[in-house]
Amino acid sequence: MSAPSDTFDPTIAATPPAPSHAVRPFYWSVRRELWENRSLYVAPIVAAAVVLLGFLVSMSMLSHFHKLTSLADLDSGDLAAPFGAGAVLVMLAGFIVALFYSLGALHNERRDRSILFWKSMPVSDFLTVLSKAAIPLLVMPAIVLGVVFPLHFVMLVVEMVVFAAHGLSPMALLSSLDPVARETMLIYGLITAAIWYVPVFGWLFLVSGWARRVTFLWAILPPIGLCVFEQIALGTHHIANLLGHRLFGAADAAFNSQNPGSAMHMMLTDVDPLGFIGRVDVWLGVVIGAAFFGAAVWLRRYRDPI
Repeated sequence: MSAPSDTFDPTIAATPPAPSHAVRPFYWSVRRELWENRSLYVAPIVAAAVVLLGFLVSMSMLSHFHKLTSLADLDSGDLAAPFGAGAVLVMLAGFIVALFYSLGALHNERRDRSILFWKSMPVSDFLTVLSKAAIPLLVMPAIVLGVVFPLHFVMLVVEMVVFAAHGLSPMALLSSLDPVARETMLIYGLITAAIWYVPVFGWLFLVSGWARRVTFLWAILPPIGLCVFEQIALGTHHIANLLGHRLFGAADAAFNSQNPGSAMHMMLTDVDPLGFIGRVDVWLGVVIGAAFFGAAVWLRRYRDPI
């Protein structure tokens, strides 16, 4: 048997190394935000647990104190109300958490001086702010969906079991509740709400990148001051009406409902996507919000740690 040769093989040396997996800075930046802010998904889960507990108690009382012989014994609105209330509560919890996250998104890293470490990483200020902005605008709606869908499924199964125990048809209940239409409306509502609130989150990011302390006060005092100034100087309420419309008018802008402002009584026929995308205030808000986010990128580039 011949000994192994020690001669140099140029074909081996010319072979390029296997390509490594591409680094995904945006993906890992978003993951970092989720790791550092567990309340983003804990709060909606806790809200869903409260809803489910209340629903189980109500169904227990229903099965003990009501003699059900047909679906006519209960109004269809009463059957669907817990599903709508549960979705609204989880969405509200997610929205509140997203607001406070946005207030601290750029401020907290300056306060604990971790910005010095993250600026040493090969990630631009633009990409960092973009990944943080994705949390309230993209990730939070996805988390809400991931919580509400299982919640609604469990509630539906429980309700079908209770009605089947009373000799009623679970399929008739399923047809009455129309879960496909309900979840479709939920998805549409979350998408339109994310677009509607772009200027709100943009303003909070701007304050988070500028203020040295008490970001909450800096976020609310300038708008309040403008409203008071307009009231005293001109005797009008245009700014207050504009801010109120932006904060509480998402459902009215996205749905063409006979019950404006009542999110729990919306129907699939109330969905109005063409009317929503045709509104000037929607896209004006997006432009203003993008300007706020752009200013936040500039501030992160030049603001020092606190």
